[in-house]
Amino acid sequence: MKTTQEPATTKKTLKVLLVEDHPMFREHLTELINRNNLEMTVCGEADNVEDAMRLIEEVHPDISIVDITLRGSSGLELIKEIKSRGHQTEVLVLSMHDEDLYAERALRAGARGYITKNEASSEVIKAIRAVAAGEVYASRQMTAKLLERMTRGSLPPELTGLDKLADRELEVFQLLGSGKGTREIAESLGLSDSTVDTYRSRIKDKLQLRSAAEVYIKAGQWVREQAG
Repeated sequence: MKTTQEPATTKKTLKVLLVEDHPMFREHLTELINRNNLEMTVCGEADNVEDAMRLIEEVHPDISIVDITLRGSSGLELIKEIKSRGHQTEVLVLSMHDEDLYAERALRAGARGYITKNEASSEVIKAIRAVAAGEVYASRQMTAKLLERMTRGSLPPELTGLDKLADRELEVFQLLGSGKGTREIAESLGLSDSTVDTYRSRIKDKLQLRSAAEVYIKAGQWVREQAG
């Protein structure tokens, strides 16, 4: 009886899109990803939502690695845009921001994983592989917190601080802390000046601050802490 040999199967190379506003970090990530033989390769780079969406539609990446802070907008808005348009690319957030504040927001928006930039390179590759395999990646500490909130069925009653801010409010807060004025924020987010003023007023009330000046001071302190 004649038998036929099955053709050797070749493992698909993962196409990875980098959406990050720091060129040096994109360069580091590109080198890290591309040196993993033929397992994965960087197929494009962007530093803002508009360019990222264009590349997603053109090159159809398997995974998009997205930072929270992008040029002129937020990675959270990009994640929501990707999901609302029905694109199949999985999203892994890689950010300098504390996961306590952003990981749950990112996962709720549609990301499949969250990892901070202070993790080892090997852990970043592990996170990419996990997301590519259809898993959800989060640190053990964040997983425990998410499970605790799920079992409670709601946010804990002791919720305080920046956790009170909605995604857009937090985005405005971050831009205020970066020294942006009302007009600059309005233009970068595609909002009216009055809408930005409304967000700033809500932030003041939620954080129990007395004035717009205190909002700027607290936002500036927070941005500096995040950068440090």
